[in-house]
Amino acid sequence: MTDFLQGVVAEYLRADRGVFVNPEILLQLEPGASPKKGRFWYCDLMAVSLREHAVYLCEVTYSSSASALIKRLQAWKTHWPELKFALQRDCGVDPYWQVLPWVFLPESRRPVYERKLATLGEFGESGMPIPRFTALENVVPWKYCTWDRRPDA
Repeated sequence: MTDFLQGVVAEYLRADRGVFVNPEILLQLEPGASPKKGRFWYCDLMAVSLREHAVYLCEVTYSSSASALIKRLQAWKTHWPELKFALQRDCGVDPYWQVLPWVFLPESRRPVYERKLATLGEFGESGMPIPRFTALENVVPWKYCTWDRRPDA
């Protein structure tokens, strides 16, 4: 189910002609052929918005507990400066561009997600920004123009 949902989210993101998507991207803190455990992740989708000068690290889940998602966000939060540097090194991300987490999950899971997200502590300042949230129900193709999706307000 998650692979299918990743495809639906990828199509939603790509419908904005200023966004380019790289699915299942390897994020590794140190360069090399053998990433160390806990020092790399496969991100569901990386979306690059030319219009916003931003890179979104997108995670998609249908999980009722959101536990794996929260664990992933905690790891990213812990290593945020290293992760941003790795994106600059490995993907050529401009250091002046924003890097932001973006989560996609069912609206019904939002209360559980937000409760668990609050346990991660403060966001912002020089660390990881609070993840952007989009309900999966809002990314179905009949809810937006599939060839010219406008950026969310």
